[in-house]
Amino acid sequence: MKFDPADKIQDLQYFSEFGGVNPSISDSSTYTFTSAKTMFDTFEGNADGCYLYSRHLSPSNLYLGEALAAMEGTETANVSASGMGAITPVLMQLCGAGDHIVSSRTIYGGTYAFLKNFISRFGVETTFVDITKLEVAEAAITKNTKVLYCESVSNPLLEVADIVGLSKLAKKHNLKLVVDNTFSPLSISPAKLGADIVCHSLTKFINGSSDTVGGVVCASQKIIDNLRNVNNGASMLLGSTMDSLRASSVLKNLRTLHIRMKQHSFNAAYLADKFQKDGLKTVYPGLQSHPSHQLFKSMMNATYGFGGMLTIDVGSLEKAKELMELMQQKNLGCLAVSLGFYKTLFSAPGSSTSSEIPEEEQAAMGLSNGLIRFSIGLDANIERTYQIMNSCMHQVGLL
Repeated sequence: MKFDPADKIQDLQYFSEFGGVNPSISDSSTYTFTSAKTMFDTFEGNADGCYLYSRHLSPSNLYLGEALAAMEGTETANVSASGMGAITPVLMQLCGAGDHIVSSRTIYGGTYAFLKNFISRFGVETTFVDITKLEVAEAAITKNTKVLYCESVSNPLLEVADIVGLSKLAKKHNLKLVVDNTFSPLSISPAKLGADIVCHSLTKFINGSSDTVGGVVCASQKIIDNLRNVNNGASMLLGSTMDSLRASSVLKNLRTLHIRMKQHSFNAAYLADKFQKDGLKTVYPGLQSHPSHQLFKSMMNATYGFGGMLTIDVGSLEKAKELMELMQQKNLGCLAVSLGFYKTLFSAPGSSTSSEIPEEEQAAMGLSNGLIRFSIGLDANIERTYQIMNSCMHQVGLL
């Protein structure tokens, strides 16, 4: 049967020790042992089913990690306190002084800043490329390259990575392909397309209620064991640990992700089509005008659509601010960063979530000051939403 990520989540069943339909929350930082030898074996990583210390692993975090691994089709997963707390240990685990990373040039600003300004302090260099051109990505690979890094759907330009093609490149050159799938959970399953490691910011669509931050690394047992290793594991030693209460909360929200993603995608597709017909410069992977529309279709789990993210370019930052402020006044959504909330969120990424990228590089990649990034919400009547948005656009002279 065709892989369906929502089915994998649905098939999981956890009971608490008291028979509750939700697993009990492990409200402990440390765990007791019946023998000193078992404690020793656990430190050495040789005692399956035993818990040592919650920075290493806890039952609540394990439940959530197992569910996310099932969703992505990987052997296992490790959750963290933030999306960056997932991405940064992976890159530091895979690379050391003298190593090299080939990364997409259009990625989340925090990841860009980490690669450009932080990890370089430890002798790891990064070359940023147009990841949509496989020949350009391959030309950037050197004898020191260890990692190919991209986002399934890029933040904020919504470029689509050819994960199958990149996987072939990675295997050809003995690299690890690391994919951030935050923008397209359920819609795209990178591990099934050949990615070695899949990361998410759980803060966004997966949690869906904008009330916590979290992250996850989905990968093979070997990779996750390395990250958790008490002697040299980056996730263990850097200490970005998710709290058990938060893990329990995210697990509950994960169960409705398939319903939410369908509605996010339906609403975004409706608005993108209307905006484009209005003559606005609109980017959405579900539009045939998107340069990677067919590529997305070839990779996607069609049930969940093309995602909830779209952009329009209104020409200037001043016009973007005027429109966003008016839309917020009309209760259409929130002028805020992040994504995946039940209400629409909008921001000008050039001066917010991508502000870490220098202006000249923003210009080179096509990120204009007038770009507005929308995370489309779960509106029950999206036609009504469009009519009010259209009125706002007329009011500010955009239409």
